Amino acid sequence: MEATAAAAAAAAWQPQEEGFKEICGLLEHQISPTSTADKLQIWQQLQNFSQFPDFNNYLAFILSRAEGKSVEIRQAAGLLLKNNLRNAYKTMTPAYQQYIKSELLPCLGAADRHIRSTVGTIISVVVQQGGILGWPELLQALITCLDSNDLNHMEGAMDALSKICEDIPQVLDSDVPGLPDRPIKIILPRLYQFFQSPHTSLKKLALGSVNQYIMLMPAALYASMNQYLQGLFALANDQAAEVRKLVCAAFVQLIEVQPSFLEPHLRDVVEYILQVNKNGDDEVALEACEFWSAYCNAQLPLENLREFLPRLILVLLSNMAYADDDESLAEAEEDESLPDRDQDLKPRFHTSRFHGSDSVEDDDDDIVNVWNLRKCSAAALDVLSNVFGDEILPTLMPVVEAKLAASGDESWKDREAAVLALGAVAEGCIDGLYPHLSQMVEFLIPLLDDKFPLIRSISCWTVSRFSKYIVQESGHQKGYEQFDKVLMGLLRRILDTNKRVQEAACSAFATLEEEAAEDLAPRLEIILQHLMCAFGKYQRRNLRIVYDAIGTLADAVGAELNKPAYLEILMPPLIAKWQQLSNSDKDLFPLLECFTSIAQALGTGFSQFADPVFQRCIAIIQSQQLAKVDPVTAGFLYDKEFIVCSIDLLSGIAEGLGSGIESLVSQSNLRDLLLQCCMDDASDVRQSAFALLGDLARVCAVHLRPRLPEFLDVAAKQLYTPKLKESISVANNACWAIGELAVKVHQEISPIVMTVMPCLVPILQHSEELNNKSLVENSAITLGRLAWVCPEILSPHMEHFMQSWCIALSKIHDDIEKEDAFRGLCAMVRRNPSGALSSLVFMCKAIASWHEIRSEELHNEVCQVLHGYKQMLRNGAWDQYMSALEPPVKEKLLKYQV
Repeated sequence: MEATAAAAAAAAWQPQEEGFKEICGLLEHQISPTSTADKLQIWQQLQNFSQFPDFNNYLAFILSRAEGKSVEIRQAAGLLLKNNLRNAYKTMTPAYQQYIKSELLPCLGAADRHIRSTVGTIISVVVQQGGILGWPELLQALITCLDSNDLNHMEGAMDALSKICEDIPQVLDSDVPGLPDRPIKIILPRLYQFFQSPHTSLKKLALGSVNQYIMLMPAALYASMNQYLQGLFALANDQAAEVRKLVCAAFVQLIEVQPSFLEPHLRDVVEYILQVNKNGDDEVALEACEFWSAYCNAQLPLENLREFLPRLILVLLSNMAYADDDESLAEAEEDESLPDRDQDLKPRFHTSRFHGSDSVEDDDDDIVNVWNLRKCSAAALDVLSNVFGDEILPTLMPVVEAKLAASGDESWKDREAAVLALGAVAEGCIDGLYPHLSQMVEFLIPLLDDKFPLIRSISCWTVSRFSKYIVQESGHQKGYEQFDKVLMGLLRRILDTNKRVQEAACSAFATLEEEAAEDLAPRLEIILQHLMCAFGKYQRRNLRIVYDAIGTLADAVGAELNKPAYLEILMPPLIAKWQQLSNSDKDLFPLLECFTSIAQALGTGFSQFADPVFQRCIAIIQSQQLAKVDPVTAGFLYDKEFIVCSIDLLSGIAEGLGSGIESLVSQSNLRDLLLQCCMDDASDVRQSAFALLGDLARVCAVHLRPRLPEFLDVAAKQLYTPKLKESISVANNACWAIGELAVKVHQEISPIVMTVMPCLVPILQHSEELNNKSLVENSAITLGRLAWVCPEILSPHMEHFMQSWCIALSKIHDDIEKEDAFRGLCAMVRRNPSGALSSLVFMCKAIASWHEIRSEELHNEVCQVLHGYKQMLRNGAWDQYMSALEPPVKEKLLKYQV
């Protein structure tokens, strides 16, 4: 439809009175808090309304024209419209798109700030969906408003613009037909002008918008950098804290992205940041404090910072003391008997199961997740200690020692900050601290029993930061006594009456468990007694951390846990909790994770608990798959996390029971459910599903056989994707699962070999760019396993992948999977020796990468391959190949009698 025709059609649309009233009524219900049943009913009605093609027109009409309705209802219409457009804008008729756009623009200057702000958000979504070219009138309207001198219009346009800059900054830095310059070049001078506006709201929006472009650094900003910097310097001491905060944010980003611009002004900038950090408003000081980590990470010359170090360390230390209004102070008074409120329960994130060598490290150092000046200062000190090492100790330690020595109740915050400082530098200054470590730990142990709860909690954290060394030293009598004191000290704190201390002690104990591993075995009974006692008395929020400590213990001691005396302490309380929670209760997540670790640790010892756990996982997956399509019948809204945690627990059971899981799988519909999960649209569900597919292939492939072609097909699809980088962990697990299936089903894998091979080879050839060690290793192993079971299919194509494949194989550690891959290599070379000839040097290096081949049969096969080439390459050709190898490689090959 032509634009004019669309405009005419848009003009022709009018709302019906009845529809208008009904939708307003529904919105009124939606904004008043209601029960779950009501929420589901409203959800159902909204779904019904969404079937009408002009539903969004009504919402736009209510937002822009329903003057008689409350601002809350108009805003609710706007927010619903925003969500609908995000999903459906591209499929709407041009006439309706045009109608909505024509309703939005006049509202830019609306009298009510909330309406203006909602309109700004929707405009940004429309631009995200339809691009800047799809709305030619928008830029002109924004510029007209910016130049209007009317505060409402200027603010409305600035609000919309700032959201576009935040969500999709690149659209303003692209060529637009009919405009002489890119939009950003037209808009920047106006933003700089607003830097000098008397209105704080405009200064703030303009500065925030320009800051969004530091990362992208368009030519227009690069060329006007001096003007931008002058603007920043002029605003550095602005009256409004929000503006000063944005100035600091700009300096932090510039030092990360384009430090060369700041270099001529560096001393002044560092001096400014230091001043703000020292006596600025807390929010501004927090933003300024980010500068130090950014500076260290930017790998700029440390010299420029060195002269400021003595002052900087003192500022950081003084900011590490609790502020009087810190919410932790109030929380620290809370007794364990006080139930948690729902808002105390932080969102939790389950990391999907991953097969490979570079599983993501989760950094749990931070005890609580609210970021504030105290934590940012400690983080800065941590980074400085890692960069400057022991040279900060002469400034730091006298102050820390003085604060620790301060007695009296009124100075407890100073003592606490000093303990925090020791923990912050535990990593970076370990060399300088090492000679004094045992005295320091001796000093910290009594602080675990201090009368102030926040000193008890920080002492737990700081002790845990030294846990590696405490465990290392436990080999001799004195070191073991200290290790035991720390262990018992933390266990006492796990049973503290203060929630905050419980949390810190459990987290610290989990860190100690990871370091000590099987050294905990002699103390297992007393550890379990303490953990299960905590399990019985903790409120909901801290229960999650006990689960984590139990799971970490199981990972640490493994099969040691499989003794009746220990299981009698551990299992009954967990099973009672398991029976008490419903299938849609989110408190199940950490329990599912905990059972996963226990199942893996107990091995076949888990079989006595396996049946109900297995059945429940199946039931959870089924009920969630129902909720996905029909939440009303299911009685709750879909949440994929339940599926991911349940699949991962099934993987844990498969790993623990081995082939003992077979009877459970054969009597369930797991196969069909799993196939559905392998095709899910959420990548973390697919990631866990392919991990389980591989785990089941190992122990009971026979039960996957009826749908094997479908499993293989969907697994291969994960590798054949232009968006490989976005779902690299899914591809990794799918690739591993194909290899596990191959070695179990042999020839049945043959139909997909030629689908998978063209996907694996590019991964090996572009291993540098992919920068994902695990995916490259799994691809090399899976290619080898396919070659082992179907050498006749792959050997004709050897020369295309031999070199990059051998390079990848030579980087893999000795293990069973590497043995399989080399069986494939030998099988292919036997069929097509000339195919590997051009890569013989790389093949020799791959063979030399073995520390030792444990399998005698494979060792002999490798000998035969090398001998075969030696006989084939006569007249000095073999010696010529050998001379291309480094001496250590040649030496390794002697094992194979060549």
